[in-house]
Amino acid sequence: MNLVLQDISLLFKGAYYTMIITLVSMSCGLIIGLFVALARLIPNCILANLAKAYVSIIRGTPVLVQIFIIYYGLPDLGIVLEPLPAAFISLSINIGAYLSEAIRGAIISIPKGQMEAAMCIGMTYWQAMRRIILPQAARVAIPPMGNTFIGMLKETSLVSVITVTELLRASQLLISKHLVVMPFYIAIALMYWVMSTIFSMALGRLEIKLSKNY
Repeated sequence: MNLVLQDISLLFKGAYYTMIITLVSMSCGLIIGLFVALARLIPNCILANLAKAYVSIIRGTPVLVQIFIIYYGLPDLGIVLEPLPAAFISLSINIGAYLSEAIRGAIISIPKGQMEAAMCIGMTYWQAMRRIILPQAARVAIPPMGNTFIGMLKETSLVSVITVTELLRASQLLISKHLVVMPFYIAIALMYWVMSTIFSMALGRLEIKLSKNY
């Protein structure tokens, strides 16, 4: 009985770390994505070109390679990170590129006349962006951001390769302990599905709330 409880406890610990990694990476990635999206909207600027290059590189390379660069590559430069911070950094950088495109597309979808009208009544570009454009763009960006969020939840399984004890890693430890595969993989598949469903419902409610406000 104690062994069963210990096994269940390890799986829930893995699920806990999976959620923490997802939430932290998504929050940091959202900040990165917002700044990158705004930078890309600046015409003929070095910053815009740098932001475009960042998005191209991150979207054009596998997230697993990015994790290896952060965890195994940075020590060559004298920067040594523990597995969990390395997971946060690599996933935040990765998700930031994808979120930036969702945010940029949402901003572009807002009619230009709204920005022009705001500037006509004395607002600066950034005031109009903060008070008028971004609140409306948030509603448009929620669906694609939600898909990215769910994808990030599942991509946390990749950090198991750098020994972060998230859900997949926890199941692998139990498989090596009991020498049984199917029950544990089915268990974590169900846990991923439950977490994805919860996040989808939360994002759906947020989208409805934003739709009522605008």
